[in-house]
Amino acid sequence: MAYRAYGSSALAEFLGGRVVYRNLVPSDGRLPSLADLAPKFGLGRRVPRKAEADYGRVVAAMLREARALSLPGTPIERLLFVGDTELNDGTAFRNICAAGGWPGWCFIGRDALAADPAHRIEGAIYNANRWAALPAFLSYVEAQGYPLDERMAVVIDIDKTAIGARGRNDQVINEARVEGVERTVADLLGDGFDQAAFRTAYDELNQSAYYGLTTDNQDYLAYICLILGAGLFQLEDVVEAVKDGTLRSFEGFIGEVECRRGELTGSGLTSIHDEVWAHVCAGDPTPFKAFRYNEYLTTVARFDRLPDSTPGAFLRQRIAITQEVRAAALALQERGALLFGLSDKPDEASLPSPAQAQAGMLPLHELETLAIGAVKEDQP
Repeated sequence: MAYRAYGSSALAEFLGGRVVYRNLVPSDGRLPSLADLAPKFGLGRRVPRKAEADYGRVVAAMLREARALSLPGTPIERLLFVGDTELNDGTAFRNICAAGGWPGWCFIGRDALAADPAHRIEGAIYNANRWAALPAFLSYVEAQGYPLDERMAVVIDIDKTAIGARGRNDQVINEARVEGVERTVADLLGDGFDQAAFRTAYDELNQSAYYGLTTDNQDYLAYICLILGAGLFQLEDVVEAVKDGTLRSFEGFIGEVECRRGELTGSGLTSIHDEVWAHVCAGDPTPFKAFRYNEYLTTVARFDRLPDSTPGAFLRQRIAITQEVRAAALALQERGALLFGLSDKPDEASLPSPAQAQAGMLPLHELETLAIGAVKEDQP
């Protein structure tokens, strides 16, 4: 498939500050955060994850407040969701609809270029194997009697949808995360860092067969790789323990490290273990902060321009805005719809620290990069 660059942009062009990352704290300070809404819903300190019902309740409340701020007296009556995974995004869509009492439609996209363009509709989920199908989806929604107007809220997934489109540009987001893990482990292990051993451990454990241990949480995986690199455990023993069922969770793994904490003496890792252990005990889903701070830096670096690069080269090396999502969002915004961005990326990997912000660094949704979209057959 041929791709074309549509100039520079930032997600803030159409989302403004109506963006929340994993901690559910809107970038627009006028909107309520999770901490503001938790008492209303009887929630504790734990941050709900994207596929949980409580997440949908919190986001629905934020959407109502955002609409009230921009168009007082105009209620939300319909919901549109644009994402890239049927499980996480489709579930979040249904939960937000249920919490808000809204009907809606959800577009799940990817570029699966090995297959002919196709889509399937199951319930209110429109699943397409081309991002270029978004205009057809919007026309279909209108034909079902859902006006695309000021009474519609449009929720746009950020990672691998609005940026780093799945099947097109998502590998660059993955590469930034892996580099963040590697940089963190290398910095902490110093001369004891073995890059080949790290890659072997990371590639092995970053598979669904080990989700019982890692829960697909990159903080957990990064910490496990660190402890393996320090020699406290061997990869083969961890693999065997997962297979025979004696190691069932990350809590079990870090609990064993805590029991052997004395063995970390002299490694320089005692303080980082204590920090991660404290966050895990507090129920923080992002316990390895040092890794996420590095991920922010490695991700920001991939928004840099590549002078004189082709769209294909840019997609291989830098994070691009998905032009099809951008064009749909701008068209919906023009018709009065409320736009809102969701990201499950941790805040620590998405926002600059106060010192970084003072130095001019920006949140991911404010960073400019190229918007790249597919070229239609009738375009030159």
